[in-house]
Amino acid sequence: MEPAQRGEWIRSLFEQYQGALVRYAARLTGNIDAARDAVQETFMQLCQMDPTELDERPVPWLYTVCRNRALDGRRKEARMNALGEECEDVAELRTPNPLQMAERRSSTSVVLRALKSLPANQQEVIRLKFQDGMSYKEISQVTGLSVSNVGFLIHVGVKGIRVAVNGGSGHENR
Repeated sequence: MEPAQRGEWIRSLFEQYQGALVRYAARLTGNIDAARDAVQETFMQLCQMDPTELDERPVPWLYTVCRNRALDGRRKEARMNALGEECEDVAELRTPNPLQMAERRSSTSVVLRALKSLPANQQEVIRLKFQDGMSYKEISQVTGLSVSNVGFLIHVGVKGIRVAVNGGSGHENR
């Protein structure tokens, strides 16, 4: 690939996936600045790659590298934070403001709360599937899980959301 073509290829990938990757990393880290750093590091690593190494499927590679960078950053941040600072942050998050209280009344808020109550691995695969539109195979490549495990986690997670939204009754409104 010619240098000009390579630059255009990277620019095109950046324009197309940067926003989605920042949102994905922000969900993993809980911090928009850390998410932006992870995405920047991902694209810096992409600049070092030979495009032929990606088998013309750069999206799973981008998400995998971004995920690893975000999780590495989150672990590093966790080691650096003192317990007192973490407690203060949690207290601030638990203090609802009027806007948050109104939002909680919406059906979207109910679903998001139900999603947040799921284990982290279920949250991640559900978000990759429904928010980022990835296939089970792509999710498998990003997370390192088997395709069948991805399907299982999505099934169990969606079922858990359904139960939570229906008030724990387990019955669907049809």
